[in-house]
Amino acid sequence: MAGLLRLGLHDLHVALGGRMVPFAGYEMPVQYPAGVMREHLHTRSAAGLFDVSHMGQVLLIPKQGMEALALGFETLMPVDVLGLKEGRQRYGLLTNNDGGILDDLMFANRGDHLFVVVNAACKADDIAHMTTNLSEVAEVRAVTDRALLALQGPLAELALERLVPEVAGLRFMDQGTFEWEGAELWISRSGYTGEDGFEISVPDIAALGFADMLLAMEEVAPIGLGARDSLRLEAGLCLYGHDIDTSTSPVEADLGWAIQKARRPGGVRAGGFPGAGRILSELETGAARRRVGLRPEGRAPMREGTELFSGDAAVGRVTSGGFGPSLEAPIAMAYVPAALAAPGTKLEGEVRGKRLPVITCELPFRASTYKR
Repeated sequence: MAGLLRLGLHDLHVALGGRMVPFAGYEMPVQYPAGVMREHLHTRSAAGLFDVSHMGQVLLIPKQGMEALALGFETLMPVDVLGLKEGRQRYGLLTNNDGGILDDLMFANRGDHLFVVVNAACKADDIAHMTTNLSEVAEVRAVTDRALLALQGPLAELALERLVPEVAGLRFMDQGTFEWEGAELWISRSGYTGEDGFEISVPDIAALGFADMLLAMEEVAPIGLGARDSLRLEAGLCLYGHDIDTSTSPVEADLGWAIQKARRPGGVRAGGFPGAGRILSELETGAARRRVGLRPEGRAPMREGTELFSGDAAVGRVTSGGFGPSLEAPIAMAYVPAALAAPGTKLEGEVRGKRLPVITCELPFRASTYKR
């Protein structure tokens, strides 16, 4: 796979039998010998270890203090940064002037700086965007010497606390700095599977030893991109470049919950971010189309690109779709006109030339198990 970057733990993935595929400019393990179905169900019942080191880790170091940094970051997204307390993490959305989404991200207040995690395919653009637009308030520093691991599942706490006992005290979206065998770990209680779990930034030099210690535990198994995708789909979470992109607004994507009161119409710091006119208007009056869940009737999955119909009218396309192993049924997400978004609306999806029935439903498909 010439031209692709390799993860620091590449040799470990190969040794574990990982099937490596191109993804976002990297060679990534899509599955291990157990297969996607078993990896998915193992994460739902025990603990799965994911290598997400391809994602971008960025530090925003304030030039004029944390308040100026927070207010500066708020000029790039419709999210309350100033109100995020030290030791907490929040979901964010970089937007463009048309109200579309440049990227979705996580950011944490670490007291004297912000720690940001962005999508792999967007990280170069995100870093350039932040460097240009935050130049007065922040030094934007890409982190290039740390791996990023995610340990997800109901037994994740049991496994991780053997190495880092303090993590048991974290609640969903808490984050902190901890020590393991002399290595500084940046740990947040979060993830993208709908399960309780952790994301762990670990120095490259300690990553292999740390991963080996986790994988030696009975509860922990390596999990590839295939199961990561089916897990996040069951959780109703967006995949950038598929369910959200530069044309979709946060309201269309049903991500209005990520826009806190302070940034909404009437809020103390309403507006002032790219695309505010469209996004604030849609918050008040609704968007013309909405992201919805879909439950195909029958066993045939409706995958990304499946065209949807209401009667003879084409009304949308599936943005993510597949089989939900925990649900033992096909599931999908799509954008449809707001008038067709109510749960229980009957539509049809065209699969291999046949129109098959599908019904809209609430998201997520499976309730989260976060430790709140």
